[in-house]
Amino acid sequence: MSIEAPTTSDQLTRQLPDGPRRPRVGSRRVAGVHPAIWVPALLVAAAMLLPALYLLVATADLPLARIVEIATDEQTLRLAGRTLLLGTSVTLACLVLGVPLAWLTVRSDLPARRFFAIATGLPLVIPTFVGAFALVAAFAPGGLVQEWLGVLPPSPYGFWGAFVALTLFSFPYVLITVQAGLRGIDPSLEEASRLLGNGPVRTFFKVTLPQLRASAAAGGLLVMLYVFSDFGAVSILRYSTFTRGLFLQYRSAFDRSPAALLGLLLVGMTIVVIVFEARVARDRGGQFGARGPTRAAPAVPLRAWRWPAAALCVLVLLVGLVTPVTVIVYWLVRGIAAGEQLNVALGPAWRSILSAGLGALAAVAAALPVAIWSSRSSSRIARLVERASFTGYALPGIVVALALVFFGIRLATPLYQTLAMLVFAYVVLFLPQAVGAIRTSLLQVNPNVEAASRVLGSDRLATLRRVTLPLARRGALAGGALVFLTALKELPATLLLAPTGFDTLPTRVWSATEEAFYTRASIPALLLILLGSVPLAVAMIRERRER
Repeated sequence: MSIEAPTTSDQLTRQLPDGPRRPRVGSRRVAGVHPAIWVPALLVAAAMLLPALYLLVATADLPLARIVEIATDEQTLRLAGRTLLLGTSVTLACLVLGVPLAWLTVRSDLPARRFFAIATGLPLVIPTFVGAFALVAAFAPGGLVQEWLGVLPPSPYGFWGAFVALTLFSFPYVLITVQAGLRGIDPSLEEASRLLGNGPVRTFFKVTLPQLRASAAAGGLLVMLYVFSDFGAVSILRYSTFTRGLFLQYRSAFDRSPAALLGLLLVGMTIVVIVFEARVARDRGGQFGARGPTRAAPAVPLRAWRWPAAALCVLVLLVGLVTPVTVIVYWLVRGIAAGEQLNVALGPAWRSILSAGLGALAAVAAALPVAIWSSRSSSRIARLVERASFTGYALPGIVVALALVFFGIRLATPLYQTLAMLVFAYVVLFLPQAVGAIRTSLLQVNPNVEAASRVLGSDRLATLRRVTLPLARRGALAGGALVFLTALKELPATLLLAPTGFDTLPTRVWSATEEAFYTRASIPALLLILLGSVPLAVAMIRERRER
């Protein structure tokens, strides 16, 4: 059944009785934004700026001479250099690994391509501190390798251990973003290059790779920021970076203002990285404008490289997924065989689900007004609110936790070391994930749907309740699942802000590994992997059904 509509919005408007001015169909801005949207959006933006502003206030307590002394101290410069070295090395390694794997799993005739497209992203489920624990449990003295082979392997501690752990469990950030970029570019330029006599390799480097610059840069940015914010892996593998130095400074010093200054320095480093990524991702000259694919790209034949490429994907799965799980299971079985008393860790598992679930719900609730306003209004204030909500993107978890510790001790004592403060930290850190998912889902919907609701007599609040919020449901579910997954793995914020005795799976793994109780760490590590797999599997199944 079809309904004929007037040919123009003016004709439709003239058919209605006199009343308020009707929105123009097809306009991106649908009759303004209701205060029920922009008022909470402003409150959310102000709350997201709180940690960064409070770091400035805490640092202001220091004399200028003391600030200069700390910033130029040899130990501070050493921490900055080590952090930059690790971040740059891991990012380059993830790009070298993730970009070819993305091309193989999207554009080639790789055997079992659809399986590998999903499976190669599964190492993202394993938190880096769990991967670091598996590395230590395998290669440390008395570990799995020495017991099985009878030889002492290279030490897993230090730079190389941190580099391997962070690379193996961070490269899916590059893989997933580049896969999305490959599915979104028009294959006609590649086909033209092939018709002009260029082979697949030359076409990839001359045509495909330049079009992937933005998505590769976005994935590399995620990896770099993740390395900057990582605390668990570098602590377990004993490689001092800014996050570990911050934690030690906070725990050991009575005066915590220097820790706030170190947090600001780390924020400054992340801002520099974000600006650099924006310059790299810029499409100078517009030669590779985003037109979107007009049709599916044909699979590029690998010929003799088909099975070696499949072997590479299998190797990645073995090293990044099967091996760490095997090591963890080995220590669990060994502990059971030795008669060690094992704690099933149901309490930490429930507390992890509770805190991550509340964080996901709070993040989605805070993201809805911001995403709706930014997607349905072109005003400068809406853009500023959206950018303010992304402040947590540039704040490592330990920096947000440190700022909220200062805030709780000095101004909000009743909230200090409460579950509410921990959930707020999760919202600050992971709100951009929810905002991005909801905004993307709303931008894919024609605003005419909401305009039609207004034209048919619904006011702005009724349109918001009956049309806009249901349209945002898919993005809210995806964003909530992503926030739940990342909050489930968050370690430094949980260590510093959780209520006394509120141990979670990440804190249980970290404390047991710090004391070299590998069997005791195995059960919470396996539970953490299992719980993290659920939202990722749901997201992948939904994506596959929607293709």
